[in-house]
This record gives sequence, structure tokens and C-alpha cells, in this order.
Amino acid sequence: MNTSRRYFRPIWILAGGLGIVALLGSAATASAVTSGGTWGRAKQVAAALNQGDARLNSVSCASAGNCSAGGSYTDGPHHVQAFVVNRTHRGWRAAEEVPGTAALNAGGFAEVESVSCASARTCSAGGAYTDSSGHSQAFVVNRTHGSWRTAEEVPGTAALNAGGFASTQSVSCASAGTCSAGGYYTDGAGNRQAFVVSETGGVWGTAEEVPGTAALNQGGGAEITSLSCAAAGTCSAGGAYTDSSGHSQAFVVDETGGVWGTAEEVPGTAALNQGGFAQLKSVSCGSAGTCSAGGSYSDSFGHDQAFVVNRTHGIWSTAEPVHGPAIFSGHRSAVIFSVSCASAGSCSAGGSYSDSSLHVQAFVVDKTGGVWRTAQEVPGTAALNQGGAAQVDSVSCGSAGTCSAGGSYTDSSGHGQAFVVNRTHGTWRTAEEVPGIAVLNTGIFAGIFSLSCAPVASCSAGGAYSVPSGHTRAFVVNKG
Repeated sequence: MNTSRRYFRPIWILAGGLGIVALLGSAATASAVTSGGTWGRAKQVAAALNQGDARLNSVSCASAGNCSAGGSYTDGPHHVQAFVVNRTHRGWRAAEEVPGTAALNAGGFAEVESVSCASARTCSAGGAYTDSSGHSQAFVVNRTHGSWRTAEEVPGTAALNAGGFASTQSVSCASAGTCSAGGYYTDGAGNRQAFVVSETGGVWGTAEEVPGTAALNQGGGAEITSLSCAAAGTCSAGGAYTDSSGHSQAFVVDETGGVWGTAEEVPGTAALNQGGFAQLKSVSCGSAGTCSAGGSYSDSFGHDQAFVVNRTHGIWSTAEPVHGPAIFSGHRSAVIFSVSCASAGSCSAGGSYSDSSLHVQAFVVDKTGGVWRTAQEVPGTAALNQGGAAQVDSVSCGSAGTCSAGGSYTDSSGHGQAFVVNRTHGTWRTAEEVPGIAVLNTGIFAGIFSLSCAPVASCSAGGAYSVPSGHTRAFVVNKG
């Protein structure tokens, strides 16, 4: 796939005959197999709704060709609204304002932060809206039998969120009608606290402060950033809190039998986090009690470093720094943004690191046989990333050794561009600019924010691109 912004007439026309078409078709098929599948062309979503800026924040695919996604758009009166959009066997349908948010979002700022689909027509999503008092509130909304129902304020957060600043950051559904979600709220003293809430039988229960964070979060800055459920009532989540010294620390917390246990600082990060700024960015559970997570900590020089940590048989092990070859030598910072586990012991993660020239590069790292291997620069991004700012924002693994990832890089003109890359048979292939995004991205930035792969190698991804006016548009792109 040509990754530049130049355009060429089809080779078979230049060759002057149809005889070469079959030959090129065979080559294309072989290339698609080698690269892990073919990504289609990006297309705008929420175009009919958006009168200003739009972005797609989260996508989830339960099976091949069956996905839901959500984000935000700006309406005519310049209010920011939350939207959802569904993909069926007929393609992406028309986006819609999240039902019920018109009444909730009196303050004019709402967005979907996270979507999770347990089956083809059953999903849940969460995010935030602003009420008539200008306070931010957390919401959840369910999709059943293919239709999105009415959004509701997360039960229990009205009492918790005395400070008026709350959001649902992450949602995960283990089965239809059985999900968990997490995020943050602000208490009466103005401190940020982390919450979790569970759904059973399609009904959301009452949110609670994450058990154990009252003792940990002496500095008043806690939140759930990521949550993953491997089975009904069996989940893990994590994020960050602020200790009594004002340092940010990473934590994990687990749900077993539908009951959330006590949060703990990520084992081993106390020794690693000499600079006092650690956070868990992403957690993924391949099976009940078996998960992996990643994020970053600050070393004694104040540089961010990437870490991974595993949960096996229900116990979190000691966090370890991400190891890399020459690409990590002399690096000043690194962070993991996304982790995905297809099964117990088989995961992939991605993020960014700063090379010896202080350029930001995208990397991936894989866990096989329960062991995290050596990180590598995303193949092909060295050629793409001429502007020196690239990162992986989302990774999804449909099966062991078969994953896709997406993010952004900066071209030679200093413009941000979106890329995707596939892993097949345990090997990462060559990254490519998202097909069709060059036509859409007439402004200065494009990026993949979320990517999801079904158990077979069928994936969808989405994010945003910009236009000359400076406004952003939401887009989706499919593989398989």
C-alpha cells in the first residue's frame, strides 16, 4: 500500500493490458496474507450530526463485522454532544446522539469515553456530561437487541460526586448484560476519587469508591483509567492515586465473584518510581485471574519509563521495566498506552519512547508463554515518522499472535498522520498510513485513538482527522 500522499494511476492501465491484472491480484492476495490482512479505506462518521469538531474515542467489536463505537461531536449551537454508531454486516450505520443525553447534558458538554460489546447486538458505553449547574457527571448506556437505550447517570454517583466532576473512563462487558465500569468523581473536599460500578442482568448497581483507595489516596487524586472483565463478576482494573507526599502512584484492584477487593499499589513500582509519577494506563485479562497491565513510572532523573505487570492465579506479580534493544539505549522517556491479551500468557502492548535524538518513536512489545519479550520499534514507522513524533495508542489481539495496532506519526511536513500495523504468526509486519486518510486529512493532524479486533482477524478502528478550518472530524476504518 502506498503510504505517501502522492497519487498514481493504476499499474494495470499503465501496463496496457488485462493480462497483468490476475498477476497483480495474486501478488496482492499474497501481500495481504503476509501483512496480516487488508485495511479498507477510512470514512467519516457522524458527518450529519457534526457542525464543528468530532472525534471517535472508543470502538469495540464482538464478532466479525459487528462493532459499536462512540465519541463526541459539536452541534449547531456549539454544544458538545455524545454519539454512538454501530457496524453491522451492511457496514457502518448512521451515528446518533446517545439517547437520553439531550435531557442530561444541559450544560452542553458530553462525550462517550469507552464502549464494550459482549455480543453482536449487546454493548455498554460510558462517559460524561455536564448538568445544568455546570457540573460534570458520569453516565452509562446500554445497547440491547441492536438498539441503544436511554443513558443514565451512574447510580450512586450523585451522592459521591459532591465536588461536581465525574466521568466513566472504562467499561468492560464479560457477557450480555453483565459489565463493570470505572472512573472518577470529586468529593466534597475537592479531592478526586476512583469509583467502580457493576451491571448484572442488564441493570447497573450502585457505584462505590474503589475499596482501599481511601487509605492510599492521601493526596486526593485517584481514578480508574482501565478495566477488563474476563468473565462475569471477574474483572481487574487500575489507574493512579496521589500519596501523602503528593506523588502519583499506580494501583490495581480486582473483582471476584462480583465483589471488588482492596486496591493495592502495583507491586514493585515503589522501587521503580523514584521520580514520583507512576500510572497504570491499560489492563487486559486473557482469562479469569490472568491479566497483564502496563503504564509508566518516573525514574530518579524524572524521565518516564514503561512498565508491565502480570496477574497469574489471581495474584499480581512484581512490575518490570519494558526491555528493549538498541532503540531504547539512551532513551529519555517511554510509556505504554495500550495492552491486549488474547489468552492467558499471550499479549501485546504498545506505546512510545524517546530515542537518542529525542525523537518520539512508536514501539510494540509482546508477551509469549507468559514472558514479556524485547520491545521493538514498530516496523515501517522509521520511514513514515519523518517528523519525529509517533506513538501506538491502541492494540487489540483477536487470537494468540494475531493482533493489530494503531496510532499516529508526524510526516516530513510536521503533520500528524494515522497508521495501522498488523501482527500475524507472532510477527509484527510493516506499518502503513491508514488507507484513504490522506484524502480526508486536509488539515494538520490524524490519529487512531481506538482499535478492536474480533476473535477472527476482523478489526475496526477509529479516531479523528483535521480539515483546513482547524476543525476535527471522526473516522472509522475496517480490516477484514
